[in-house]
Amino acid sequence: MFVPVTSQTGQKLMPTRANKAGVLIKKGFATPYWSNGIFCIRLNYAIEDAYTQDIVVGVDPGSKKEGFTVKSESHTYLNVQADAHRGVGKKVEKRRELRRSRRSRKCPNRKNRTNRLANRERIPVGTRARWDWKLRILDWLSKLYPLTHVCVEDIKARTIERAKKWNTSFSPLEVGKQWFYTEIRKQWQLLTLQGWETKEIRDSLGLKKSSDKMSETFDAHCVDSWCLAYHTVGGSAVPDNTDLMCVSPIPIKRRELHRQQEAKGGKRSRVGGTVLGQGLVKNTLIKHVKYGLTRLAGVNAKGLFSIYSMGNKRLTTGAKRSDFKVLTRLNFYYRSGHSSPT
Repeated sequence: MFVPVTSQTGQKLMPTRANKAGVLIKKGFATPYWSNGIFCIRLNYAIEDAYTQDIVVGVDPGSKKEGFTVKSESHTYLNVQADAHRGVGKKVEKRRELRRSRRSRKCPNRKNRTNRLANRERIPVGTRARWDWKLRILDWLSKLYPLTHVCVEDIKARTIERAKKWNTSFSPLEVGKQWFYTEIRKQWQLLTLQGWETKEIRDSLGLKKSSDKMSETFDAHCVDSWCLAYHTVGGSAVPDNTDLMCVSPIPIKRRELHRQQEAKGGKRSRVGGTVLGQGLVKNTLIKHVKYGLTRLAGVNAKGLFSIYSMGNKRLTTGAKRSDFKVLTRLNFYYRSGHSSPT
């Protein structure tokens, strides 16, 4: 296991082994901190010449699950399997439907206005959310490791006969992919491989891919992202780290005025918001005296907090403020996956 390292000035350094990081912390040479479930250290002394190697992130996009692997020539530092960001387009459509229905009722609403986005180059909301989720993960990884390259398995829109030009020009998949590539080139060096090329690399290394795409194992998606990273920086032909970290986006309700279904008496209670009071917000990583590393999910009228596990399982609804220590704010759900025998 390797621990990400940050210099005293904020520069990202090469990761170190966990036992060495423990020695640095014990001697006072480093300060520990958390970055969305990843344990890191920050050095307390200045470094003149910081040596870093090329570190690449292999990205295997998918419709439901996606794989990310952080690798250098020497080691594999992290494997992440992410749940794809879906459903945003349907939520926007439902919001528009509710807004239109409110205009015919005697309730506060704004007047209808012309479409300010008409005739402008833009990405559809659902497409932007899906590809921006991948970019957010890359930005998070860049805060842990000194990334230099990003290798992505290139995916293409499925065309139909007699409509190839139309499909490739207007497909949300192609539009979102090109925007994603443009944003990557602003920060890192981009490399792309076709799906058949990834398969050839995997077969040449003797690695197998699981047929169960929904399983949270290394050989489901991260085996492809590892092959992409291996093709970029080289190294050992056998994965030295198959431990898996699974993440998923947090569905936060921020702008929903009230619940869509009426309660008893014809009333609709309000829903949404992230503030819990006492300077706390939802989805904060905490360390509870009984349950260990958990996250805040809500608070009741008595001032007691609801605590959920990283796997979104409710643990208690009666936690006191004195029972836990606040660590950091979470940007997504995370949980441990399963290693593979590769």
